[in-house]
Amino acid sequence: MLTLSIFAVLIALLLINVPVVVAIGVTSVIFFVGLGDARMLAMLPHRMYYGTTGFTLLAIPFFILAGNLMNVGGITDRIFRFASAMVGHISGGLGQVNIVASVIFSGMSGSAVADAAGLGQIEHKAMVDAGYDPADSATLVAVSSVIGPVIPPSIPFVLYGAITSVSVARLFMAGFIPGIIMSLGMMMALAVLAKRHDYPCSAHRASISLRWIAFKEAFWPLLAPVIIIGGIMTGFFTPTEASVVVCVYALLLGFYYGDLTFKDLPDIMYKSITQAVSLLFIIAAANFFGWLIIHQKIPDSIIATLIDFGATQSAVLWIIIGIVLIMGCFLEGNAIFLITLPIFMPIAKMFQIDLVNFGVVMTLLIMIGNLTPPVGMCLFAVDSFAKVGIPALARKIWPYLIIILIITLIIAFVPSIALFLPNLLMGEM
Repeated sequence: MLTLSIFAVLIALLLINVPVVVAIGVTSVIFFVGLGDARMLAMLPHRMYYGTTGFTLLAIPFFILAGNLMNVGGITDRIFRFASAMVGHISGGLGQVNIVASVIFSGMSGSAVADAAGLGQIEHKAMVDAGYDPADSATLVAVSSVIGPVIPPSIPFVLYGAITSVSVARLFMAGFIPGIIMSLGMMMALAVLAKRHDYPCSAHRASISLRWIAFKEAFWPLLAPVIIIGGIMTGFFTPTEASVVVCVYALLLGFYYGDLTFKDLPDIMYKSITQAVSLLFIIAAANFFGWLIIHQKIPDSIIATLIDFGATQSAVLWIIIGIVLIMGCFLEGNAIFLITLPIFMPIAKMFQIDLVNFGVVMTLLIMIGNLTPPVGMCLFAVDSFAKVGIPALARKIWPYLIIILIITLIIAFVPSIALFLPNLLMGEM
């Protein structure tokens, strides 16, 4: 009953448009006072500070900065031209280019919103100019942007690792195969829809010489994922240090290509700081909320209830998937992580759910949430420049959502798919 009351108050505050960070904080304060533990509020500053000082969390502002540097520094243009030369002739044309470019970009930024807001603008304009319906183009941009946080590096994986103490390096490796499967599923769905809707594509396959030119132009951006993942795998640097490396790399490339100047840096830094502070403020408030959950022993009571009902590992997974899918319609993905993981983690451990694979499944679920109205962050990011309306995007996005959901369910119940690479390259744990 206490659990339902806490989440009822939280959801009620969100439904009346109270900002997420305020809703989380106020809910925590209300229940500490209401339960006669007002003295615990003295720990509020400490818990909020403690929640944002983990070494792992340092990666978040740096990955945000890296994405913004790439969007200004001309890297996204070169990635798009390379992808166009490679797959522009396939059924679906520039839509396929969109997906492939997002796969490449995801190996550098780790943020769905950065992909949608930066590379997405280039992709949308190119598709509309080529004859795509603006709503179809915007839908593809939104869908392909959610590949970013699944293929490493990934801001959600960093956040999950910081909350759960699961190895971020293993999470990065575990996301690679599901991310590739997800992108292939999108490409197949697009190929079918392209024939039905007669989407334009390049009349001829790009020549070897044109592909070589596009490859040379994109060589240094394409090398970034190799440097990041290679450095992590060889132990040359940690995932947190990798975020700094990719920032420096993006900065140097921007200056090298001449698309980035010192005059651009203040705006880029300000934008990155505001984005990072917004997220870290939510993390700080959510840490206090998580303390409320643990202090009231809510996970213990849920576990006891599940055991009394004879729940199995599969049943628990179905319950968690259903809860996160519903929450994804109303909450931003990072907030879902921060609110639910203090409850879900003890349950996952009790029912012997692999925590690395669980992190991949949770990330895939919040990516679905990024595409579902009324609070689909990627939909809003794309509509900010596409101007086609959220209802139009919601109507056209469902075939891709079905593909992502099916892949999520497969990964959830066949964990060996996601765990293959981390177990192969880093050993079983």
